[in-house]
Order: sequence, then C-alpha cells, then structure tokens
Amino acid sequence: MFSDLKNKTVLVTGGAGFIGSNLCEALLELEVKVRCMDNFSTGFMHNIQPFLNHPNFQFIEADIRDIEACQAACHQVDYVLHQAALGSVPRSIKNPILTNAVNVNGFLNMLVASRDQQVKRFVYAASSSTYGDSKKLPKIEDEIGAPLSPYAITKYVNELYATIFKNSYDLDTVGLRYFNVFGRKQDPKGAYAAVIPKFVIQFINHEMPVVNGDGSNSRDFTYIDNVIKMNLLALSTNNAEALNQIYNTAVGDRTTLVQLVHSLKKYLSKFDPAIADVKIIHGPNRLGDIPHSQASIDKAIKLLNYKPTHNFESGLENAVEWYWEQFKKLTKK
Repeated sequence: MFSDLKNKTVLVTGGAGFIGSNLCEALLELEVKVRCMDNFSTGFMHNIQPFLNHPNFQFIEADIRDIEACQAACHQVDYVLHQAALGSVPRSIKNPILTNAVNVNGFLNMLVASRDQQVKRFVYAASSSTYGDSKKLPKIEDEIGAPLSPYAITKYVNELYATIFKNSYDLDTVGLRYFNVFGRKQDPKGAYAAVIPKFVIQFINHEMPVVNGDGSNSRDFTYIDNVIKMNLLALSTNNAEALNQIYNTAVGDRTTLVQLVHSLKKYLSKFDPAIADVKIIHGPNRLGDIPHSQASIDKAIKLLNYKPTHNFESGLENAVEWYWEQFKKLTKK
C-alpha cells in the first residue's frame, strides 16, 4: 500500500518517544531509510534499541531548539515526520516558557531546516487541544474555539506557521490533530503520564486510580495503529488537494472515563481476576481540560482514504495485553 515510500529517507523527530518509535518501526518494515532525532527529554533509548543495528536506521541525539542540529538532521532527507514536542496540558501550565521554547521555537527551527534542505513534505503532530473551548461535537477541522492552555496555544501556532511556510516558501505540510493516542510503548510513569497507561499500571498493582471529576468527561481515545496509518497516508498521498491541510487523527467516537475504567477492568481481569474489585477515587477536574472531545474524520476519509484500523475496544484490548506482557517481564527480573 505504501510501496512508494521504499528507499526514501524519512526523518522522525522525537523518534525515541511513544509515537515516534512506533513510526520508526513501521517505516523500517516498509524498507524506508529512517533517521531518528531525539534528545531523550521524554523519549527513551529502550524504545529504539531494537533498531540501532538495522542498516536503514540512523540515530542522532540532538535537540530541535538547536537550529544547526536541525539543518544537519534534514540534510538529504525526503520527508519529515515531526513528532518532537513537550506534551501535557498540566506541564505547560506549570512551565509555559519551556513548552513554548520546544513546541514553537523548535517547530520553527524544523520548518526552516526543512525549507533550506529542500525537504519534499513536512508532516507534523498537531493536537486536538487546538479546539479549545469549542463545545461543538464532533470536532470539525475548520471550527475551533479559544485555547485553554499554553500547550494548546503552541500547537495552534504550529498550524499557523505551517500555512505561512507553504505560502511563503512552497513547503508542503500536513498537520495531524491527534486525539488521545494510546498503545504500546506509551510510558505509564511520571507526573504527566497519559490516563490509559497510568490506570493500567495502577490496576495491575491493585492501586486505586483517581478519575478527574465524576467520570462523565469523554474522549476520542485513538489506538496507535490508527495514528501510524494517518502518518503514512500523509507521507505517501499523491492527491494534491490532500496536502497543506489539517486532519483529525482519531476514531470518530467517544468514551467516558467511567466506560474506560469498566473496559480496563474487563480486559485486565482476564489476567488477574482481583482487578475487577479494585475501586476508583474521584478527584477534581483538571485545569485546562475540556469536558468532551470527539473528532469528525470525514475530511481524512475523503482526502486521504483513511479508515481506522482499530476502534476503541479492540485497541484497548491490544494495549492491555502489551502492558501485561511488559509487567510480567519486569516481575520476573
């Protein structure tokens, strides 16, 4: 399906992170030459360890805030998959200067380097946080609200810069607004861990997870394989109309936190029946969060021929199996 990418050189920034390392793996399977750039601020060496001796894989330890490093990384590259960023709404509220430096200044460095090194296409991770306080469901790409966090501002600025670089320098870009991505390799530790891996590990350890609010908040939880597919479609499309666009990258459905907890217990209880009896705790709503999020994927279907590979339940079952296997490996050591 993606045979046109074979032997092309693709730079994956943030390639040692959760999404980036999954993209590196998928590209190598397609016989793409992969150049991975990461500074390990949120990524991990163990995510790319299996690729280090692969003949088509090259790793560069560097920071996107370093323009010279960006220029070197983009040299003789066909396409860029820009995943490097500081995620997390709470982190951006705690440290807006650092979030802006990485997500805006670093993004601009990568655009400039891509322009200067004549990269053919720049595909980047945008965010559903851009919809801000808009209450409309499902979320449609052209209708956004006011941002609710510094993180959301930085991701919207990315979209504005991408448009300018097409208009001013004819650099083709595609922005993918990720909706609550989850799956294998997602880090369950740390203060800013995403809700699914965090809850999985807490349930495995028979710890009571804290649900923000009454549990009615809902999200369009999106399994990693759907995100991989969207990136590959954005890289390989020959449809000129599909370029220089923003796309929701999601399933097109929504799941409440209460439903998430129920599903996690169901799948984890297959491995440990005691998990079914673990209680949850309700805490306050988190600053900067929106109550509900659900994507319209009509635009991606129309212009990129996108079809999700997994719905929420099938993706969650896969993710739980992966985390359980990792847990077993750790407990055997």
